[in-house]
Amino acid sequence: MSFSRRDMLKVGVLGSTGLTLPDLLRAREASPRARSLAKDTSIVWLWLQGGAPQIETFDPKMTAPSDYRSMVGALGTSVPGVEFGGCLPKLAKQAQDLSVVRSFHHTNGDHLGASHFVLTAHDAPGGSKRQLKPSFGSIASKVRGVSHPATKVPTFVRIKPTVSFDFDQPLWLGAPNAPVDVTGPAKENLHVTPATGRIADRRSLLKQLDRVRRNIDQTGAMEGLDSFDQQAVDLVLGTSKHAFDIGREDPQTRARYGSGLGEHLLTARRLCEVGCGFVTITYGWAPKPAETPFAWDMHLGPSQPNAPAMKKQLEAIFPMFDHAISTFIEDVAQRGLTEKILLVITGDFGRTPKINDFGGRDHWPGLSTLAFSGGGLKMGQVVGTSSEKAEHPTSSPYQPKDLMATLFHVLGIDPELQYPDFSGRPQYLLPVGAQPIHELT
Repeated sequence: MSFSRRDMLKVGVLGSTGLTLPDLLRAREASPRARSLAKDTSIVWLWLQGGAPQIETFDPKMTAPSDYRSMVGALGTSVPGVEFGGCLPKLAKQAQDLSVVRSFHHTNGDHLGASHFVLTAHDAPGGSKRQLKPSFGSIASKVRGVSHPATKVPTFVRIKPTVSFDFDQPLWLGAPNAPVDVTGPAKENLHVTPATGRIADRRSLLKQLDRVRRNIDQTGAMEGLDSFDQQAVDLVLGTSKHAFDIGREDPQTRARYGSGLGEHLLTARRLCEVGCGFVTITYGWAPKPAETPFAWDMHLGPSQPNAPAMKKQLEAIFPMFDHAISTFIEDVAQRGLTEKILLVITGDFGRTPKINDFGGRDHWPGLSTLAFSGGGLKMGQVVGTSSEKAEHPTSSPYQPKDLMATLFHVLGIDPELQYPDFSGRPQYLLPVGAQPIHELT
């Protein structure tokens, strides 16, 4: 098998940007290294699409009237006096490794508008479906560079996209800082793509990579390539691609994580371990997606006439959630990565405190699920308080901009950082008045 210089330049196009790996690497080099992150840390962003109920997750309110309190009960945790929802037994035992914010809120009750608000820390007036500000992951990529300088693993990776992740784009930070989509074309582009017909069976590519490298060395095909082209070939033919392949994981560890969300969190851990800066994952489960179009979106009634009872849906969605997150926290700790990797658990908004006439809960931005684990933050606590019926914050109210400031703190990004927008006007990335959640720092 022989590869020409043209073949080498055809190595992977990432995502939908139409940019080649050499393009992305040049973009990284173009970013002043003075903007590099001060900390070699990573964020794993677990997005609960549709709005997980804050009451059934981490604020069960068992002293509230029956039509407000958690419909799945509550469990005591390893932190004295703190209860979690009744379907989270493993996380309840690990509460010392979590910090739960019971006062996280915003003002947008529309799925897309709320998603934009939480994913960018900026509201979308009028329920705009167009992204207005750069996403957190794209900011990390812009500051750190699109790939790790040593391992070449991408800085911003998206696992299992959802409708909300239409708002994870870089905008004026530049197309190279878009997420690498593990489930899309980028996964295939981590393999060599020679001219049509050169290899009949694409599935044989991984087995042939070592042969390809030897052939490149023998034929001198690398001669004449600039340093960025060489880096691109190193990424594809090097070892960083292995981080995406959970088949290389220890079988016992893989079995511990399980399937679905477990596999996604395992992939995230593998990526962060070799220098990925920001990984987004979504989790939602629906027994019949056509009947419950948004997981966690449990209105019931006329809008979801055939949906199972909310309690039944929660009892189906929580076991994988509880097990996978618990396993991730344990695994990260066992590998000595707790200070390096921050897990963030949140979604577009919460659910109405009062159970509606159909036995479900509607949209409620007044309070929302938010929990953290690791990242060098202070764990084993509840931050803020909510009203007796989980309607609104009663102390330490925090908004999406404060969540963004907390991520900046963990990643070591200058809160005063500015980049020019499409018109060339400098724009602060962090909204005015944003402050890290001080109880965590």
